[in-house]
Amino acid sequence: MTRAGLQALWSHWRRNPLQLFTLVAGLAMATALWSGVQAINAEARASYDAAADTLGQGRYEQLLPAAGETVEQSVYIALRRAGWQVSPVVEGRLRDEGGTVRIVGLDPLTAPEGMGPVGGEAEDDLAGFLDDPPLIAAPDAARILRDRQEPVTEESGIAPGTALTDIGKAQRLLGLDGRISRFVVGDTQPLGLPPLDEVAPGLVRQPAQGTSDVGRLTDSFHLNLTAFGLLSFAVGLFIVHGAIGLAFEQRRGMVRTLRSLGMPLNRLIALIAAELLALALIAGTIGVALGYVIAAALLPNVAATIEGLYGAQVSGGVQLRPDWWLSGLAIAVGGAALASADALWRIARMPILSAGGGRAWALSGARARRWQAAVAVLLLTVAGALAVAGDGLVAAFAMLGCLLIGAALALPPVLSWLLTRVERRTRAALWQWFWADTRQQLSGLSLALMALLLAMAANIGVSTMVSSFRVTFTEFLDQRLAADLYVAAEDGAALQAFAAPLTTEIMPIQSVETRLAGQPAELYGARVGATYRENWRFLDATGAPWQAVADGTAVIVNEQLARRGGLWVGDTLTIAPDVALPVAGVFGDYGNPIGQAIIAESLFRDLHPDVTPTRFGLVTADPTGLRRALTEDLGLPDSAVTDQAALKAFSLQVFERTFTVSAALNVLTLTVAGFAIFMSLLTLATMRLPQLAPVWALGLRRADLAWLELLRAVVLAALTAILAVPLGLTLAWVLLAFVNVEAFGWRLPMFLFPLDYLTLAGVALVAAALAAAWPARRLARTPPASLLKVFAHER
Repeated sequence: MTRAGLQALWSHWRRNPLQLFTLVAGLAMATALWSGVQAINAEARASYDAAADTLGQGRYEQLLPAAGETVEQSVYIALRRAGWQVSPVVEGRLRDEGGTVRIVGLDPLTAPEGMGPVGGEAEDDLAGFLDDPPLIAAPDAARILRDRQEPVTEESGIAPGTALTDIGKAQRLLGLDGRISRFVVGDTQPLGLPPLDEVAPGLVRQPAQGTSDVGRLTDSFHLNLTAFGLLSFAVGLFIVHGAIGLAFEQRRGMVRTLRSLGMPLNRLIALIAAELLALALIAGTIGVALGYVIAAALLPNVAATIEGLYGAQVSGGVQLRPDWWLSGLAIAVGGAALASADALWRIARMPILSAGGGRAWALSGARARRWQAAVAVLLLTVAGALAVAGDGLVAAFAMLGCLLIGAALALPPVLSWLLTRVERRTRAALWQWFWADTRQQLSGLSLALMALLLAMAANIGVSTMVSSFRVTFTEFLDQRLAADLYVAAEDGAALQAFAAPLTTEIMPIQSVETRLAGQPAELYGARVGATYRENWRFLDATGAPWQAVADGTAVIVNEQLARRGGLWVGDTLTIAPDVALPVAGVFGDYGNPIGQAIIAESLFRDLHPDVTPTRFGLVTADPTGLRRALTEDLGLPDSAVTDQAALKAFSLQVFERTFTVSAALNVLTLTVAGFAIFMSLLTLATMRLPQLAPVWALGLRRADLAWLELLRAVVLAALTAILAVPLGLTLAWVLLAFVNVEAFGWRLPMFLFPLDYLTLAGVALVAAALAAAWPARRLARTPPASLLKVFAHER
């Protein structure tokens, strides 16, 4: 009996290969987008873990400078004499023509076991490391360092863009003789240690955190990608749900026959479940392979995005890691189970002889639609409640999920209501039939239309966010890049003396990396002049923020530091152990991963006398003449002088590359939705003859019927596109007002782009027309005999 049941079930797919292709392709496409995103996330997290393992970030307590980037080497000596078991670390950026490499210097004699390329019991490595310290570099960093007259050893386990060496050699390479960047605290410490503030008052203790700062900072970015992957999977799942639903619709008679012949219901459901499991594993395997291709294509841009937004380096290659490809197979099987649950439940609940009746099946579907509408209202209500009372990134994504799923579930009832109103206002018999028939076809097309709604809403929401960011970022660059030329010079004093008569203002650019309000930040010293006063815009500020900064009585901070540190105008910020200033202004700083604070140049010089500016912004009435003078008379290389336009163009180029991934995922999601419409129409075409044959028999030509079918698809796509606009704008608002603030630390104003929405609607209409073209053509060429046979059929 079991073998006969399997043969009967398989015979359906043998007679309907297009349906089988729809099911496998839909599930494979959904799995591909999900597994591709997971592969990207896995590679990024592997890079973070490599950095944490190599450098000890997150696993060990650390002692960091309370202000500035480094401390004197004498601090290390004082700590060791006091009994503190610490290991010094020196790190910085080494810039060559080929790129930038992060140099990390370790002391192998005191480094904790497992930190860096040596340590613990690796005596042979330690001896070689001390005898002639090489640069042990990641493959990408090794390629940059090849031209230097230093021994370089490639090591795949090193974090991307990083090279390790002995601490003394690192100090020499980075020009940090006698300076230490941080200290790693050993796991075991002797009893009776003197307090840190007595031994080294200029250090702060950072506890072990389990993960690196970069890993935590980028969690929100990877959560964004995962949410996009889930959305793409949901859109693809609609294809699978539709294909399975149509297959069960066509196999109603088979189900009735098998059960009438004595096959137990439990065995029949088990056979169908086994059939779907086999198909899901096949589709999942194909999807994982496609996901690998997608990840390989997108990962370089993702790496550029993470480096641009967070300053972290990610490997540009994809490895076949079990965690993401197993999750791809698991979600393919889970998706198939979810898509088939409704059909299996309806079979299990129906009497034997009712399963073959179209009316019984329709009544069962009507009950399901009522439950669907109730769930849609519930989800939309929850989304509204979260918008009012929710807080945090998890609440924001929960609100997004409830909003999108609720809107998708509400689409069929809303379309049915709209079509009913149009039908009631129509007088011509043909058009009354057209609208009524269109409403009847919603059950077969609803899943594809829901997929289109989600894809368009996601496209509108993400494109609105990106375009709003682009407008804001361009205005931001106009304000921040106010100088005419930006110059890099080792001898800053000589440059200022030479440029003073040729400029109206010289703005030194000087900063140190530090921690402010408990957050990693950069502290800048500004020479306040007319350029700052006239060009900078604040989100909130006192009456004269720049004057307060110039007087050395206040500090201004960027939005990231203000939000993460719980600061705003009027609050006090400690910028050094004995220096605390009120916040006079909060400025937007878009695209920056960490906090920034700006104080007066004189105060900065008092706090950090060892920091001398090597980059300057120059304001002049003759940029071309000043550039010529700097290169010809002062002897600076052309690469040391950058004009405002070139710097702005470079910044915008980085911006565009940052959002390449979002654009690619948008296109892929919209493609999946178009495929869903095409396959639904193609599958429904063979089931439409009982509805179309009577109209043809009444005198309507087959060509006219084909044109009406084409018009029906365009009308439904148009209505869906209209409804997708407010949903997409709501999505954009959530992304800008909630997700963006939690993920990046800044809030963007929202701009509308009607022309983009019209273009997207036009693309959707063209996609719907193309999807309906082939089924309509098949209908126009249907033999009259096939239409006549309908009247002899039981339906």
